[in-house]
Amino acid sequence: MRNIIKKRWCWLLIGLSIAATSARAQAPQEPSLLWEISGKGLTKPSYLYGTIHLICPGDFILEEVLKERLQKAEQLTLELDMDDPGMMMSMAQLMLMKDNKQLSTLLPQEDYLRLNQFFRDSVGMNITPFERAKPFVLMSLLFNRVLNCQPQSYEMTLVGLAKKQQIEVVGLETVAEQMAVFDTIPYQDQARMLVQMIDNLPKARTEFTQMVNLYKKQDVAGLHKMTLESDFDMQGQEETLLYGRNRRWIPLMANMMGQKSTFFAVGAAHLGGTEGVIALLRKQGYKVVPVRQ
Repeated sequence: MRNIIKKRWCWLLIGLSIAATSARAQAPQEPSLLWEISGKGLTKPSYLYGTIHLICPGDFILEEVLKERLQKAEQLTLELDMDDPGMMMSMAQLMLMKDNKQLSTLLPQEDYLRLNQFFRDSVGMNITPFERAKPFVLMSLLFNRVLNCQPQSYEMTLVGLAKKQQIEVVGLETVAEQMAVFDTIPYQDQARMLVQMIDNLPKARTEFTQMVNLYKKQDVAGLHKMTLESDFDMQGQEETLLYGRNRRWIPLMANMMGQKSTFFAVGAAHLGGTEGVIALLRKQGYKVVPVRQ
């Protein structure tokens, strides 16, 4: 009996090892931000590009190979349809916390006053009008202080190129779906992250500089790893902010690619790892290869 149990245990360990090795094999290791998707009955290839949502103009690079692949596509798909004229209005309607919660009740008074002072002195605004906004809304306003520049957006640049070639711009998520993500993260945790950011601004700048360097090296695996280890990004919310969304995107991407050649552009952190978009597409049977420059 002991021998039988021992053999079964060995086979279980071997099976788990094979599964882990297979999962790692699906995860991208090649240095590339731009990937071609083919196979599984697709009549035309589609493309996947990893963006960094905000970056200083001096670090912004839009390579010719990217423009060439976008010109071959029949539609541009972003996380959100940023060409939608109603997007900002929808965000304004959905950015408020539920149950009439207020930022001043989520933090100790000392932290709240310090946060308000920081926004007045360093951001040039009072947080009172954002009292009922989800704290992540204020987090986005802090990024300008982290970057120390007027940032540039890959997404808006791609939208401009798509308009020039008169192709449709669509989104993988609606504004309502994306804003709902921030209702699943306790508002108090979001507020604490705000205070942590202002208390550690030099560290945040150093970390973001390291992330930009990885981005410029097109190190998808490194970007994924750093995002998970960041003191200012995931903070235990990987399933909510990354993996769950990745899984929801895959059937949507498959449907879009099945109809027309699509250029997908999503945050680069979504590409890497065994639960990243590239690995998930490969598990579905698609061939996903880096586009060489």
